[in-house]
Amino acid sequence: MTADPGEGPHVRHVLGAYVLDALTTGETRTVSRHLQSCDRCAAAYVEVAEAASLLALVRPEDLLE
Repeated sequence: MTADPGEGPHVRHVLGAYVLDALTTGETRTVSRHLQSCDRCAAAYVEVAEAASLLALVRPEDLLE
């Protein structure tokens, strides 16, 4: 994980992979633990998860417009 200057490590940069279950087991554990204690990253997680759920609504023909 990388760190925001002066704020300690955060996980926002891997939330997309976390939502899509594309992290290793160790990475998933790290992100999960972090989300339990960081309100900013937890809020970002909710936004990423909501956006990812909307992807199921996109049809291939919608991408051609």
